Amino acid sequence: MSLASVVSVSQADVKAASAADFATVLASDVRQHDRPRDAFRHPAETLAFFDLQADMTVVEIWPGGGWYADILGPFLAQQGQYYAAHFDPDSPVGYFRNSRERFEAKMASQPGSFGSTTLTVFAPGSDHAIAPDGSADRVLSFRNVHNWYMRGGDEQVLAAFETFYRALKPGGILGVVEHRLAADRPLADQQSSGYMNQAYVIRMAQQVGFTLAASSEVNANPADTTRHPKGVWTLPPSYRLGDQDRDRYQEIGESDRMTLKFIKPVLR
Repeated sequence: MSLASVVSVSQADVKAASAADFATVLASDVRQHDRPRDAFRHPAETLAFFDLQADMTVVEIWPGGGWYADILGPFLAQQGQYYAAHFDPDSPVGYFRNSRERFEAKMASQPGSFGSTTLTVFAPGSDHAIAPDGSADRVLSFRNVHNWYMRGGDEQVLAAFETFYRALKPGGILGVVEHRLAADRPLADQQSSGYMNQAYVIRMAQQVGFTLAASSEVNANPADTTRHPKGVWTLPPSYRLGDQDRDRYQEIGESDRMTLKFIKPVLR
């Protein structure tokens, strides 16, 4: 296969989504405790940037407690397919097992929201399939890349992106939101800060075959210097320092974030 035979799907080939498409699900009573975070996470604008449609097959990576799941599950419930690629229930890490159990309980308590949901496993470098190969229209990852890097460096980040590439259809989109390291900070600061260098994330995705289609500043926060005593966890919602300087960190808000849209090339 020659390089000339591999081209990226153009934006003209991708359906356009609007932030208004998500208004109903964002207003759901299920989200009453999540809604205060909308001002920092801009879910409608973010999902519109990723061109999400209600009839798509969508994989969310490590949904955790379900902040985005409470949007994606109901949005896809009638026409689409939602794969929640959660932690391994047999993981030796107690946090992973407990988080998975809580998510399973959440799904069971909200059958109307998760009627089209398939719970799978994502573990970088493992044989677990997050969805059938070549089946997904979208793979979405929110604030996860730093975890893979901190646990396994380049190798684990590449393994993650390779898994996403396999799951996506040709022309499918990988959407990544991640805490963004200030450009003048060394890459070594990725190891413990929770922030990632944007150029590094792009390079890792491109290394496994993705093409960068676009980036957005919808989740940018210029007030975040990314230099904090406890890394990104100093800021809300974690407040790792407790009450120490809490007002100052509350004023900064959540982290500065990159929002990247990658495409799996189409063979022509």
